[in-house]
Amino acid sequence: MTMREKIEEAAARYPDQRSAIMPALLIAQRERGHLPGPVLEEVADILGVERIWVYELATFYTLFHTEPVGIFHLQLCDNVSCMLRRSEDLLRHLEEVLGIKKGGTTPDGLFTLSTVECLGACEMAPVMQVGDDYHGDLDIARIDALLDRLRATVRQATGADLAAAGPPGE
Repeated sequence: MTMREKIEEAAARYPDQRSAIMPALLIAQRERGHLPGPVLEEVADILGVERIWVYELATFYTLFHTEPVGIFHLQLCDNVSCMLRRSEDLLRHLEEVLGIKKGGTTPDGLFTLSTVECLGACEMAPVMQVGDDYHGDLDIARIDALLDRLRATVRQATGADLAAAGPPGE
């Protein structure tokens, strides 16, 4: 089934095509990896809605990516509850061990590091979302263990030893 067919099938469940924008964007992102301008225009054209409506949603919600992201998108909450529990220290640690700054992607394409305003999981602060999964009550040891597990997942899938690569310049 093509992306167009999937979007049309999803849109058929809504009385107003504007209501189908978010599901359509999720479909397009799964199909294309991210949502650059031409993909946003294609989604708008398929739904027959204003392009600005599609653009507004794609750029407002952190679950949509208008630029390519790594296999694992690390989204660290930096709102008050997480900040009070030292999320800033975790961000510095992630930047150091990954060899990238916030907003960057590792050269191997494995990790993209972002901060988000709030993940709505203050009871687990500090918290980070990776894909659809939340990881809470984080400290440096838990972050390092999580990164090791994520690298192992890719190694198992590809046979590559990405965990030994380390940050650039080493």
